[in-house]
Amino acid sequence: MKFELVDLNGNKVKDVTLSKEVFGIEPNDVVLKDAIVLGRAALRQGTHKAKTRSEVSGGGRKPWRQKGTGNARQGSIRAVQWVGGGIAFGPVPRDYSKKQNRKERKLALRSAYSYKTKGKDIVMVEKLSLDTPKTKEMVSVLKNLELDNIKTLVIVNEYDENVILASRNLKNIMIALPEEVSVLDIVSAKKLLIEEAAAEKIKEVLK
Repeated sequence: MKFELVDLNGNKVKDVTLSKEVFGIEPNDVVLKDAIVLGRAALRQGTHKAKTRSEVSGGGRKPWRQKGTGNARQGSIRAVQWVGGGIAFGPVPRDYSKKQNRKERKLALRSAYSYKTKGKDIVMVEKLSLDTPKTKEMVSVLKNLELDNIKTLVIVNEYDENVILASRNLKNIMIALPEEVSVLDIVSAKKLLIEEAAAEKIKEVLK
């Protein structure tokens, strides 16, 4: 798989060849969907809770006698049909996390990268480094690479403090290492900005 390698000014430096086994496979939609569902499920806290009739306060006394009043029989004003009563079959705390085996996770990642390759949504850069931790310098780099105002996942070989500081106020930018990237990160981003060295590490991670 051939990509244009550019510098931070957007000028072509050379062509680079990336692994076809990572960036050029036929995507597996079933495994990819499972990985996306897994990623979204992991974001759920699962702390929702509704009280049952045994947990709401009050209702210890029978509201009226069983017979002779003309009303329907009631045992407690905290039964589920009463305002202020308990909730029947309400949500309870639970763990939403799902599991996916290692081979499927790697296949899902390769499928996600391959979709980005097909859509020409990958920008390869020599090395992403800044002289100062100023946001305007990062904005200038993104503009040169035609990535300004586009949701972009930046995959770097190693974290650079200036890049981290210059990017943290940009809502459309997420920075990650090759071993940290998830399928949800990839499919949520419109474009991928990948360092040359990081591309090699991606191949190692997914081999």
